Amino acid sequence: MIEQKSSFVTDFLQRRAQLTPDRLAVRDTIAGRDITYAAWNAQANQTANFLRSLGVSEGDRVAVLATNSMAYMDVWMACGKIGAILQNLNWRLAPAELEGLIHDAGPRVLIYSDEFIDVVNALRPAIPGVRHFVAMNQPAVPAAPADPPFAERDAHPTELAAPRPDLEWDAPWVICYTGGTTGLPKGAILSHGNMTWNSINTVMSWGLDQNDVSILTSPLFHTGGLNVFTLPLIHCGGASILCRGFDPDQVFDLIEGGDVTLFFGVPTMFVVLQGHPRWPQADFSRLKLVISGGAPCPMPVFERFWAKGVDFKTGYGLTEAGPNTFWLPGPDVRRKPGAVGFPLMHVDVCAVRPDGSVCAAGEPGELLIRGPHVTPGYWNNPAATAQAIVDGWLHTGDLAVCDDEGYYTIVGRLKDMIISGGENVYPAEVESVMYRHPAIKEAALIGVPDDKWGEVGRAVVVVEPGKALDETSLIAFLREQLARYKVPKSVVFVDALPKTGAGKIDKKALVEQYGN
Repeated sequence: MIEQKSSFVTDFLQRRAQLTPDRLAVRDTIAGRDITYAAWNAQANQTANFLRSLGVSEGDRVAVLATNSMAYMDVWMACGKIGAILQNLNWRLAPAELEGLIHDAGPRVLIYSDEFIDVVNALRPAIPGVRHFVAMNQPAVPAAPADPPFAERDAHPTELAAPRPDLEWDAPWVICYTGGTTGLPKGAILSHGNMTWNSINTVMSWGLDQNDVSILTSPLFHTGGLNVFTLPLIHCGGASILCRGFDPDQVFDLIEGGDVTLFFGVPTMFVVLQGHPRWPQADFSRLKLVISGGAPCPMPVFERFWAKGVDFKTGYGLTEAGPNTFWLPGPDVRRKPGAVGFPLMHVDVCAVRPDGSVCAAGEPGELLIRGPHVTPGYWNNPAATAQAIVDGWLHTGDLAVCDDEGYYTIVGRLKDMIISGGENVYPAEVESVMYRHPAIKEAALIGVPDDKWGEVGRAVVVVEPGKALDETSLIAFLREQLARYKVPKSVVFVDALPKTGAGKIDKKALVEQYGN
């Protein structure tokens, strides 16, 4: 008689390969090949056997410091097969920051791509707990002669050499680090249950199916790369087009190819696309879903898509919850501009005041989320876990408004909100107006101290090449469209705005540079 466990965790890739072995799983633009689900499952099994040969077992961490590649995808799936935990490291961090994260998770193995040989060599003496370093790309000059190449996995069987462990839903699959505003970033634990429920919510609420194809440009060290579309598409049998990163010409080429139905990006990516010479001729009408996330999206970006007849919309998510949380029905995209809509099928949300009471319709408050897609907590950080998750509710630190019809709109970060003379100023609102100015390429608003008002806004602006703009003209433009207290009191012109690893505007860096 078979003993039944209290839960059952699916091997996503194994099951999908059984159900639809010959369907396209990944179009790898980096290596120039198409991979079926059967082929992907076979090489992920080889990768799992390779990791086991390095001593990796259930609960062990496997760190990856690499740009997007099929090998990276294989390691992610292999960790799920053997109960190991992927630590997907942000390659934009400095060696000192990476050292802290590696000490935090204590990985047994660190797999790196050749771009980061120098970083790995700098880290080696400081991370003696790492037993094996693996060279993902077999560089011409290896980081060290003793580092085994990732290609050694090809000598392993295409079936799991040992039975897959019986995993519980709360078993960690990924430790995904948040951006962090102070100190060491927090490692959000994404369990098998969290990632499965995010996938269920996405497929059921967003209407994904086996005919869908997404462009995967988001970095795999970010929850957006793993969970916005990639895992949900495995769940329903769709396909991903794997790209090394975001290249606007490549995106235009792929969309022109006619196979793509889904595209997710952060606002800066859409700003770049709309400023590109190919934008006027680009046809997005064949796509089922074009969605922005990760940060507030300026309204002009919406309007330029709508002018093309595309129901462009914004989503909302965060590392600790899914990330997919809301859906705005198509008929409401223009009626509720900028709204994220309703919570997904198995998600509960509310907006609350500082005292914990629920906000009235139209009143901004902190967004709280609960559901099986929410992280159980932060790795090795019970204090941060207790602060973020209270009575089952995740306190997001984001400000949301629920209108009298039940539609939610994200108005900004609680920590980014500027309180000027007792009035709340939401940077996303001001930034959206700044993007309407024809001379502005990029813009951000930060708060700076002020003797009279306590705090006032400061605009940090990148001007379009070949165009002119000065502080007086911009402030006059904003005064025509905003209440006086919302208008920034100063403007800083820069060549480019700093970006995070996920491509979002880095407000922390802006405050450090221009916030005094």
